[in-house]
Amino acid sequence: MVAAPFATHILSQLGAEVIKIEPPSGDTTRALVRGGPSGTLIAYSHSKKSLCLDLTHDEGKDVFRRLVASADVVIHNLAPAAARKLRVTAQDCAAVNPALIHVHIKGYGAGPQADDLATNPVAEAATGVMDDHRINDRPSRLGPSYHDQFAGTYAVIRVLAAMVNPPPTAADRHIEIGLYETGLHLAARDLAGVQLKTQLLGRPEKEAGGEFAMPGYGAYLSSDGRWIYLLVLTDAHWAKLTQALAMPEADDLDLARLRERKKQRDRVEAAVRAGVGKFTFDEVADRLRAAGVGFNEVLPLERVLDAPQAHQPGKLRELDYRGLHFEVPEFPGQAEVTPDLPPPELGEHTLELLLGLGFGEAECAALVEQGAVVTQDPQAFAWAPVRDKK
Repeated sequence: MVAAPFATHILSQLGAEVIKIEPPSGDTTRALVRGGPSGTLIAYSHSKKSLCLDLTHDEGKDVFRRLVASADVVIHNLAPAAARKLRVTAQDCAAVNPALIHVHIKGYGAGPQADDLATNPVAEAATGVMDDHRINDRPSRLGPSYHDQFAGTYAVIRVLAAMVNPPPTAADRHIEIGLYETGLHLAARDLAGVQLKTQLLGRPEKEAGGEFAMPGYGAYLSSDGRWIYLLVLTDAHWAKLTQALAMPEADDLDLARLRERKKQRDRVEAAVRAGVGKFTFDEVADRLRAAGVGFNEVLPLERVLDAPQAHQPGKLRELDYRGLHFEVPEFPGQAEVTPDLPPPELGEHTLELLLGLGFGEAECAALVEQGAVVTQDPQAFAWAPVRDKK
């Protein structure tokens, strides 16, 4: 649902032509919100073309093989058993196009769990993240699908590395990215940290996360009920903060060093809460900005894109889709946004792509009749209307 679409989204933003191959039922994210597409499809499938194939049909497999023969890269995140059944493995694709770069994003890489299934939260559970993130003491997944998205990003890095270091070997062209292995890499700092503490202290002990390790580095409430997140990492940051907010602790030499502030964590936290809490958000923001202290309001999603920073050139893409308007964040570092396709309708480009692959009109009609391919249904349903409750 996320990993391969996110990887190909990045490649699309970098200028690649991306063909999104979907089964007759469509991408799962086409029917997650009131019977219609979700934000995932809108954000990560715009600027792609949709080819709707039934890969359980021999004729559908033939279309796929012809497409593979002309492709540079195939990326998918099917379960290993499904990839073998549908004949889209690295070996299947290499038999058609030996020069192809094939990427399989899966639950686990090589090893005893290579065929096991995993999703983003399963990877969180396996690599220590979920144990640290608890709601009412129950291990819980993070909000965004970070492991899926990082796995997709790692896939792009591997693809580009293979392309810029010719000639790639067969091993270079057959890329596997596991969500589990992605999670291990993301947790490397914490995994090394617990080993360090175990060897130094003789017992396992986690290194605290950023705001817990640094008193004053976290979210605090202003007098008008708005949360502000403070960037207070160093002794210099602490000095600027206490002076900017006219805190009594500004002259307390016992708190001038981080080591001492850690020892008096409760006192420091109470002092920062009081310092922020005596001002409105705007007053705090003005004081911190003048003093050069890093901060930002803790924003709910519905207000994130209201920030002037978000509307600078190259940061947002304007999309009209199914009669609704969207502002979708762009790949970071864009100088400008090139207008391109909205998210494709299911099978919108099927006939165009088949003709481009050399199929004649009669052959296309036969493939549609057999159910091997599906073309766009102009009557396809989008979102269920919201009905007033009276």
